[in-house]
Amino acid sequence: MGFLIFTLFLFFTVICAERNGPIQTFVIPHSHMDVGWVYTIQESMHAYAANVYSSVTEALTQNKQRKFIAVEQEFFRLWWDSVATDKHKKQVRQLLKESRLEFVIGGQVMHDEAVTDLDDEILQLTEGHGFLYETFGVRPRFSWHVDPFGASATTPVLFALAGFHAHLISRIDYDLKDGMQKSKKLQFVWRGSPSLKEQQEIFTHTMDQFSYCTPSYLPFSNSSGFYWNGVALFPDPPKNGIYPNMSLPVTKETLHSYAKTMVQNIQQRAVWFRTNHVLWPWGCDKQFYNSSVQFSNMDPLVEYINQNSKEFGVTVQYATLSEYFQAVHQSNLTWEVRGSEDFLPYSTEPFQAWTGFYASRNVLKGIARRASSQLHAVETLFTRYRVNYPDGPVPKEEALQKLKALRWAVSEVQHHDGITGTESPKVSDMYIEHLTQAMMGVEELLAALFLLPQALGTASNSEAFNRQDSHSKGSHQDLEQHIIVYNPLAWNTTAIINVTVTFPMATVFDDQGQPVPAQTQSSADSNMTYDLFIVVDLGGLQHKKYLIKFSEKPGKEGSLTHQAWVVSFKRLNVSQELKTGRRLLPVLNECYKIMLDQDTNLLHSITDRHEKRTVRMSQDFWEYQVNGNVSAGPISDNYIFSANGSAVRAYKAVKMEIVPGKIITEIRQYFYREETDEDYTYSQSYSLGPLVVNTEAVLRTKTSLKNNRTLFTDDNGYQMMKRPSRTFVNDSVARNYYPMVRMAYIEDDSSRLVLLSERAHGASSQSEGELEVMLHRRLWNNQEWTLSYNLTLNDSSVVRPVLWMTLGSLAATSSLYQREALELQHRPVVMPIDRPQKAWRKEPRTRSPIRPVVLPDNLHLLTLSVPGWVYNSNHTLHLRNIETGSTQPDYDRVLLRIMHLYEKGEDPVLSQPSTINMKEVLRGMGEVRALEERSLTGTWDIADLQRWKWKASEDPGRGVSVGVKRSSVGVRGEFNVTISPKEIRTFFVYFKLK
Repeated sequence: MGFLIFTLFLFFTVICAERNGPIQTFVIPHSHMDVGWVYTIQESMHAYAANVYSSVTEALTQNKQRKFIAVEQEFFRLWWDSVATDKHKKQVRQLLKESRLEFVIGGQVMHDEAVTDLDDEILQLTEGHGFLYETFGVRPRFSWHVDPFGASATTPVLFALAGFHAHLISRIDYDLKDGMQKSKKLQFVWRGSPSLKEQQEIFTHTMDQFSYCTPSYLPFSNSSGFYWNGVALFPDPPKNGIYPNMSLPVTKETLHSYAKTMVQNIQQRAVWFRTNHVLWPWGCDKQFYNSSVQFSNMDPLVEYINQNSKEFGVTVQYATLSEYFQAVHQSNLTWEVRGSEDFLPYSTEPFQAWTGFYASRNVLKGIARRASSQLHAVETLFTRYRVNYPDGPVPKEEALQKLKALRWAVSEVQHHDGITGTESPKVSDMYIEHLTQAMMGVEELLAALFLLPQALGTASNSEAFNRQDSHSKGSHQDLEQHIIVYNPLAWNTTAIINVTVTFPMATVFDDQGQPVPAQTQSSADSNMTYDLFIVVDLGGLQHKKYLIKFSEKPGKEGSLTHQAWVVSFKRLNVSQELKTGRRLLPVLNECYKIMLDQDTNLLHSITDRHEKRTVRMSQDFWEYQVNGNVSAGPISDNYIFSANGSAVRAYKAVKMEIVPGKIITEIRQYFYREETDEDYTYSQSYSLGPLVVNTEAVLRTKTSLKNNRTLFTDDNGYQMMKRPSRTFVNDSVARNYYPMVRMAYIEDDSSRLVLLSERAHGASSQSEGELEVMLHRRLWNNQEWTLSYNLTLNDSSVVRPVLWMTLGSLAATSSLYQREALELQHRPVVMPIDRPQKAWRKEPRTRSPIRPVVLPDNLHLLTLSVPGWVYNSNHTLHLRNIETGSTQPDYDRVLLRIMHLYEKGEDPVLSQPSTINMKEVLRGMGEVRALEERSLTGTWDIADLQRWKWKASEDPGRGVSVGVKRSSVGVRGEFNVTISPKEIRTFFVYFKLK
């Protein structure tokens, strides 16, 4: 061992000599604090998280050389609000002024990058940035995305839009990182959007193979190194202050050995980077809860290395992340450009493809996205209410508290061990509890906005309908129910909503008293209820009231309601040898002709009636059987998907029902695991589970398309990524799986098959013409680590994801799928405002309909909210207000984001830049009096935002600071805004209040 160390030391000495000077080492103290994972947030706060910020604040105050970076805001905000003393708060403000405490990323959490939606990534970043800016006047400029399981190309775009100078990632494919290390390409300029390119490029640093943790091996001790405060203890901190696995203290006897170990690691890392600077992260998971012990051991080590820097060839200093990136930037090198490729999927070893979490905890993924959609709807509704009724009956303080609770819950679950489904069951339950409680509060707000007098110009029940004590003749025959339907998108829409009712027949009328097309039929979920499908026409951000009149008999003459009946087909056994295609049953609508095989009860083909092209197609359920015994080979777990072989058919019999109707025709398929099973395991509605243990369930759509096993999936709902099939020596099935957040498709020269989803899944094209979506997982393994943390994913739930499918030409689908994905995500909100009861007498209408807000077809209203931030949008005034303590929530400032949905060249019309007049577009809400363009999270005036320019190989200009060149809209009465392909533009809007 001694000879080995000596050889390494000689080698690194040569490297230092080639660098012409000592290696400048930036020791960055940090603590990786998971907002969830194994322990709940409350457990973590009690065991260590609160102590991190208390002890760091005290330790940094004691020594001017010490520094620290704080990352996730959730724990800091909880500490600041409920633990920090006035003395702590004063010390924090001073440390920020001295730039010794630095906030990096600044989001509520360190969000996952694979299965998170664009809306929610922006939300959680905005939540954290808003708190930091209103509390301290600081705005993070650097990212520290060290733990998400793969890196999306969307994230660097968002961080650039938020004003970041540089981006930092770590977890990328092991073999890719190895090659990048050897070729010194761990750092590059990333142009994450093919449409925005250099406009939103960002310098990106990839951590080396040691990642964000300090190397803990000590050749002179059996204890781990550099973790002098040991390992956090749950559930309670030890009363004597002695933690497990505390490193050997730095003394006169150990000082040189510690220094030699640290220097050798620094020199090893230096070889992998182009500049003379080494980022040396000091910390790991749950560290610095006893910062005094940490720094009192590191202080003499730093001093000793610097005193002997000529011998070691290294200097070290405590640093923040900004200091490291500033040194690299000042090196003025030219960096290679990386295009819009992402770093997904992520693998750590040949049989460890981290693609399983794309589908882990499907229920949680669904609830999280449903909460996000609900938040979007209520934010837009409350904003409209505030503009029109600033002194209305809905208390603004109470409304904002309900909105903030859901913003917090939706932000929290975006954590990289949250929505990923990689957490313990109790943490999953915690996320769901926080989401559902906040959703209940927002539902109360929704009801108030709809129903209280003057809300959005809608009369209350008492105004709109007068209950009669003595009912008119014939009123006893029918019952009535009233619903309100709201369109949360800024487009006009015609949609079909489904209302569950207990009557077989109903007639529906709009708020003008006109009959509305509708359809009733038996429900697939219950023998006691019926589905009432209603066609609704709604303008953008518009809601309407509908009257449902129930009856036991068919509707009267002239009614637009159709009653549909279920046609049942007997259960059929299915085998590989069964001849198919002999008896086909057609089901048609205006767009498609679907052929069903009566020998199997399965789909046979779909014909696009407009393009007159038929695609052979089957769609059914398959399962991957996986190993749970670590001694028997690779295993699947919360994170990893490792298939034993190809998927096997998940059923032996299929039953079918068809409900032909004038509004919709429903095809119900039920898949039985065994021929004699009474209950089905899968249904095409889609219902899955409970699964057999160590089973991963997929929906496989097999077509005649010649796609060359190439798949397209979305990066966070922002942009599509091409996923060619790749061949590996090991684990090719799992390593060809990709995250599908909103959509996935396959195509050939003439047709494209698109699947849209309202929650994240995994997707793959394992064979020619196939699109496979992993919908559910249930796993157990005997790995000691997973058992000790209860991370086995024994998920026995029944899941009901929603998928929409579109088939058409490349041109037709290119213009549709982005909008359709949003229409699925943000379906009309249906709110019953009473129960079926005897008829009410309608009063004459006294209010005009709500005016719609409608954007062009290629633009999407990403955000419309009243943040309620406690800061002045003028930075100088805001800093002054912080000093004087004169800050109040602003209930009149509206946060608006508009996104261009299309890439350059994607569509001949929709891919063009779109110019809108903001006053005209928003006239349906009110009169716009002022408009300010801001950075993505709102903390920067766009005119003041300057980002570092990095020399790039494709544009070797000088590395100077540049800003976003935009005119100040709204200042001189100019409200025209041009939005180019894939741009996201953010504004503060001020309306003239009524």
